[in-house]
Amino acid sequence: MIEVLILTGFLGSGKTTLLGRLLRQPEFSRTAVIVNEFGEIGLDHDLIEASEDSLIKLQTGCLCCRIRSDLAATILDLLRRRDVSAVVPFTRIVIETSGLADPAPVLQTLMTDAAIAERVVLSGVVTTVDAVNGAATLDREEISAKQAAVADRLLLTKTDLADPQPALMRRLKALNATAPVLIARHGQIDPCDLLDGRLYDPLTRSLDIRSWLGADPDAHEHHHGIDTYALVRREPLRAVTLTLFLEAIAEHCGADLLRLKGIVNILESPERPAVIHGVQHVFHPPTWLPRWPSDDRHSRMIFITRGIPRGWLEALLAALDAEVAAVSSGMSI
Repeated sequence: MIEVLILTGFLGSGKTTLLGRLLRQPEFSRTAVIVNEFGEIGLDHDLIEASEDSLIKLQTGCLCCRIRSDLAATILDLLRRRDVSAVVPFTRIVIETSGLADPAPVLQTLMTDAAIAERVVLSGVVTTVDAVNGAATLDREEISAKQAAVADRLLLTKTDLADPQPALMRRLKALNATAPVLIARHGQIDPCDLLDGRLYDPLTRSLDIRSWLGADPDAHEHHHGIDTYALVRREPLRAVTLTLFLEAIAEHCGADLLRLKGIVNILESPERPAVIHGVQHVFHPPTWLPRWPSDDRHSRMIFITRGIPRGWLEALLAALDAEVAAVSSGMSI
């Protein structure tokens, strides 16, 4: 499987500088890069210095829902060219989004295109945050807050110009309690710090589920209209209940569900938990782990939302669970 790393962050937050330096590191050799620039004439791709084993492909325009098919076509074209040895045999793809882009459609493309899913696996979302202007940007630009909220890793840049302020760190934690905050010095960071964020995939390597979920189940963070919280269930869920629950929140919550990830104890499969992952109205098919990663068999679902009450989700899950239980036992509804 070929890993895909999404690099996002607001305008001027240092994505291009970071990427150029990463591509000169041995860990990022044989990397294919898709640079998504905004506007008819792009310049960022000319500023990226890559090794001879890297390939840079420019895609101009905003990666939005209207042209998600273009991203899929770009990835499939890269894979086809790799198969016929027309390009270097890359082992990783990095997608650098425009500073004005919502990363959710990129995630959705990787989750929903069957041909892509057969060949690649998402290794994570890294969001760059400017230590000088980051706090003001988060307050002023909604898309900046969303970029931070969906990240697996938050990367503070320009720390040579300003020390990270406690207020900025608190805001980042409030936006995304599940993502570790890393520090880049002069645009440099240990590449290994960015290569350990792969979504839980039993076919490749397993992660510590506590680290992957990240959030304290008892915590409820709120900032800039974005909430982060966890739903914890002691009792197993029926498979039908989980399916109906995901369908309901996809239909009724849509764009307000920024991200969902979790591990679920399924009644019909007590020894093999299901791992779920969703972005807005799109959900990846559940992955079934071969075994529980620890003795803790509680279902845990981490939500990052815009204005979706935690109590509403808890009530919805309870109602669906009761209805499915009643049908299963032959009771009338």
